[in-house]
Amino acid sequence: MKKAIYAGTFDPITNGHLDLIYRAKNLFDVLIVAISSKPEKTTLFTANERLKMVKESIQGIKGVKTQLFSGLLADFASRAKAVAIIRGLRAISDFEYEFQMALMNRKLAPETETVFLMPNEKYTYLSSTLIKEIARNKGDISHFVPEMVWKKLKKKFRSGA
Repeated sequence: MKKAIYAGTFDPITNGHLDLIYRAKNLFDVLIVAISSKPEKTTLFTANERLKMVKESIQGIKGVKTQLFSGLLADFASRAKAVAIIRGLRAISDFEYEFQMALMNRKLAPETETVFLMPNEKYTYLSSTLIKEIARNKGDISHFVPEMVWKKLKKKFRSGA
């Protein structure tokens, strides 16, 4: 059974993330969506809120699991016995950073390959940062995130987050 990990902060999860989850699941038997709970990274949503949003967004996709993690992704991948780490490439600008991370992860966990996937072209410009900025300014993000995420963002920004 081939297992892969798709890790990120998912602050919040977007339709672009979901597109990559579906693509990765078609390639591997099990996909773990690993939500980073790094305390040094500032996020709008807590780790548990992000975990809950991801769980709700992937509900019904067989073979996809969620898990919080902290520390090095390479160590997490080794402990999970994953054969691959999934990384999304939206644009050329993502490549240099992702390439550097892939090489470092190869050094730290040589048994785990990095697999780069490109999202559907309609999601190439999406990022959680852009989604939060649009939502903060009361723009329409309904086409970019699951409905539940859209509602949670509206609530967060109404409360002054």
